[in-house]
Amino acid sequence: MTAEGKVSEKRKRKRSWREVFRAFGRAHRKASVQMESSAPLLKHLDELRIRIFKIFLALIITTGISFAFSQKIIEYLASPIGGISELVSIELTENIAIFMKVSLLGGFVLGMPVIVYQIMAFVLPGLKRNERAWLFVMVPFATLLFAGGVAFTWFVMLPSAIPFLTNFMGITTQVRPENYFSFITRIMFWIGICFEMPLIIMFLAKLKIVTAKQLVSGWRYAIVLMAFVAAAVTPTVDPVNMGLVMAPLLGLYIISIALAAIVGRSRND
Repeated sequence: MTAEGKVSEKRKRKRSWREVFRAFGRAHRKASVQMESSAPLLKHLDELRIRIFKIFLALIITTGISFAFSQKIIEYLASPIGGISELVSIELTENIAIFMKVSLLGGFVLGMPVIVYQIMAFVLPGLKRNERAWLFVMVPFATLLFAGGVAFTWFVMLPSAIPFLTNFMGITTQVRPENYFSFITRIMFWIGICFEMPLIIMFLAKLKIVTAKQLVSGWRYAIVLMAFVAAAVTPTVDPVNMGLVMAPLLGLYIISIALAAIVGRSRND
């Protein structure tokens, strides 16, 4: 190979290395731009991870507390049917499953303030200082509403529903623990969730999704929806139990309209 050929080959090698470094630089700049553009999303995902971890940790603590009192809770929950002695277990692990289920439900109820706070703190991160008061109002409000729904189920609905179900047609009913506790915990949970309606409406009004005027004009649709919810939640489809559920839901709907009006007025001011 001649001297000129060797020089040209060295130049080609230098040029090829320069092209490699330039391509690497372009890829690095492009990756940096993509990382900068995705930084807000990664920040939100990291915040979501932290919020979920705090909820999980709170549920572990509250479930542990509930676990220590589950026996007394079960005895209290069995009082509408006449006590634990009226229940008949036919499976080996049925009693343990009931014990754990009641513990988990009790932990969820005790952890409700933490769960609501973490969810709302994530969904509403852009609140101003004067608007942060809404967050601290909603957390105890949600807890009281859920507890109100559970109390309504226990003191009003179950005393009329359980005798009706166990004595229907005069047939003797031997109730299993799994069936009984699943029934009352499920109905208390879902009615407690239904009682969160004012909070949900106020939250939607805060986000400008609904207004008090829309709620007033759509009262007919709301009644139909509440009838469907009452039919799905109540243990029976008789008018008495459905009416027992629909009556407080109608009252909560009126409260929701008032809260939406207050939120809309404060937003306009």
